[in-house]
Amino acid sequence: MLNYDELDKKYIWHPFTQMKDWMVKEQLMIERGEGVYLYDINGNRYLDSVSSLWVTVHGHRKKEIDQAIKRQLSKIAHSTLLGLGNAPSAELAQKLVEITPKGLDKVFYSDSGSTAVEIALKIAFQYQKKKKFLTLVNAYHGDTIGSVSVGGIDLFHKIFHPLLFKAYKVKPDLSEVEEIMKKHHQEIAAMIVEPLIQAAAGMLLEPKGFLKGVRELCSKHNILLICDEVATGFGRTGKMFACEHENVSPDIMCVAKGITGGYLPLAATLTTNKIFNAFLGELKDNKTFFHGHTYTGNPLACAAALANLEIFKKERTIQNLQPKIKLLNKDLQRFNNLSSVIDIRQCGMMVGIELAAGMSQKVILEARKRRAILRPLGNVIVLMPPLGITIRQLKRLLDIAYRSIESAAV
Repeated sequence: MLNYDELDKKYIWHPFTQMKDWMVKEQLMIERGEGVYLYDINGNRYLDSVSSLWVTVHGHRKKEIDQAIKRQLSKIAHSTLLGLGNAPSAELAQKLVEITPKGLDKVFYSDSGSTAVEIALKIAFQYQKKKKFLTLVNAYHGDTIGSVSVGGIDLFHKIFHPLLFKAYKVKPDLSEVEEIMKKHHQEIAAMIVEPLIQAAAGMLLEPKGFLKGVRELCSKHNILLICDEVATGFGRTGKMFACEHENVSPDIMCVAKGITGGYLPLAATLTTNKIFNAFLGELKDNKTFFHGHTYTGNPLACAAALANLEIFKKERTIQNLQPKIKLLNKDLQRFNNLSSVIDIRQCGMMVGIELAAGMSQKVILEARKRRAILRPLGNVIVLMPPLGITIRQLKRLLDIAYRSIESAAV
C-alpha cells in the first residue's frame, strides 16, 4: 500500500503552508467526503467546519451535482469559448444574470476568485481610462499580481511589494472614502470592496450602511464599484449575495468559490451592458477585451454550477439558513466566557473567533482530536460549515469548537 503522507512530503508544495513544519509532522490525508463530513485514509470521520476552504455549499457528494457532472461528461468535458460557445455556459450565464443584483447583464468566465478580480480590474481600467484603484485596509482579493495590488494584508502581500501597482487604501469609514474620492476621483477607475465582511482578514465586519454609502459615493464621483463576492456569495451571509443586504447593485461583481457547490474551479465576473458596449467595435479596429483563460466556461464546471443553483431553489437553502444563523448568534455568546477569546464576529454563516496570540494552532489540534477540521486566519478561528449542515450537526460543531478552545488554554 502506498504511503500517501510520505509521497505528499516528497513531492507537494502546499499553499499558505510553513513547509518546514509540515515535513516533520504526520499529516491528515483525506480520501472521501459525504455530506458535511470528510474521511481520512484510515476511515476516521471529521466535520468539515470550513467547507473545504469556503467552497462546499450543500455538502460533499451531493447527488444532484454528481449526476449533473456525469450527464455532462457523457457529452463533452471541455470545449473552448474562444471562437465557440457551449450550452452549459450559456444557460448558466442566464441564471447568474437572473439571481445577481439588477443591472449585471454580462458574464465573463474564468476559473478562480483571483482571476475574476483580475478581470474586473482590467475591465475597469480599459473602460474608465484611469489608472488607480481604491481599496480597503486589510483587503484580500486573491493572489495574482493585480489582485494582490488591491490587497492589504501585510503577512500575505508585503513581500511582493516591488511587483505591485499602487492603490489608495482607506479604512471602512465613509468620511475617509469621500475624502480620497474628492481629491483623486479623476484618476481612480474603481473602488473594490468585499461586501459586509473582510473574510481573509479575520472576518472583520464593516459598519452597517457602509456598502450603500460607498455605492452612492462611487456614483457621485464617476468611480466604478467592484464587489468581490468570492467569499460572501452563494448564501454565506444569509442572502444569495451580500450586496442584497443593503440593496446595492455594483458595476462589476466577482463570484467564485461556492458557484459550483464546491465541486470544480469556476468563476465569473459580471458587469453592465453599458460597460460591455464600450468594448464593441469593428474587426479592423481591434477594439475588444483582450483577456481569456483556457478553461473559460468549462462545460463540466458550468453543469455543476447549474445543479448547484437548482438545489438552492428546490431545497429553499436561503430560507432554511435563517434558523441556523440564529442558532449561531445565540450559541456563540457563551464563547465570551472563555478567557482566551478576545472577540467574536459573525455575518450569516461566516464566523471568526479571535483568540489570544499563540492559541489558534493549539485549538486546531484539539479540534482534530474531537473529529472536526478547522483552519485559522492568524489568531482567528474560522467557522464556515457547508450551508447544508443540520441544526444537530451545527450544535456539535459549536460544542467541539468551545471545548477545543477551553482545552487549548489549559
